[in-house]
Amino acid sequence: MDRRVFLHATGLLGAAVPLLGTSAVRAAPDDAALVRAALDRLAADTMRGLAVFVLPGPDAYSRVQGTPRPEPGGIESRTDAFLVDALNRYLPFPDLVAVPLTRALAQGAGSLDLPLAPAPRTADGPLRRVDAGLRRLLENDATIPLAPAVALMLNLQAVRVHPASVLGPFLSPFARLSHTHKARVFELMEGADPALVGLLDRHLPEPLRGSVSGLLKFLAGALLELTALGSCSEWAVFDPDTKRVRERPVGWRISGYTPSIDGWDEHKGYYQGRRAVTG
Repeated sequence: MDRRVFLHATGLLGAAVPLLGTSAVRAAPDDAALVRAALDRLAADTMRGLAVFVLPGPDAYSRVQGTPRPEPGGIESRTDAFLVDALNRYLPFPDLVAVPLTRALAQGAGSLDLPLAPAPRTADGPLRRVDAGLRRLLENDATIPLAPAVALMLNLQAVRVHPASVLGPFLSPFARLSHTHKARVFELMEGADPALVGLLDRHLPEPLRGSVSGLLKFLAGALLELTALGSCSEWAVFDPDTKRVRERPVGWRISGYTPSIDGWDEHKGYYQGRRAVTG
């Protein structure tokens, strides 16, 4: 029951079903490949919902959130891809935490009293395949990047905050939330949500057990900071070969920033005409 709740509430089952029967899945040796692909799809969709939470734009995710803006936003700046890359490769999180975190969520999701009433009906065959693939992935201690694990946690919290988010557009419950409900998800994480902390403490191995509260607070802050950084950075249009931007970044457009090779007057010399710095 816990895994059935987990698969529905996180959006993982919905992300996996469209992949059934594809050539990549048919050629895979087992259903773990199906779950890996579904986790990647779900992570990307969840990060789109996070991107527009920090910087809305004219896109469909911002409209569903209830805060569309005519200016380009997090989707146009490809912040979702930036977040996946940053979480999977750069965030200073404890090594190998994604697998035990995912295992803990899958084993204990039922204890969060997540509602399944509006969950879509899924045939037993696809449900069994996704469940078997997830179990194989976790039992073999395969590598799971951090971005999918974070997406699973955000989606579980989304369904707790707003049960109707288990259904709707997009793949992820978090992306279906209003701006206010997304803020509530982060409020729970930053406040070290006792229910989630208790779940993870029961299922995480040592030495992670007992440190969950601090990890959640750090993660909540880091996610918002990374999203703001990615939205206004040159990451999406920077060419590493030429060391130049290929086009005007979104952050430059919405802030009116215009780079100058001569620099800005305010940044020349010392402030207010000073000629030296004294101790």
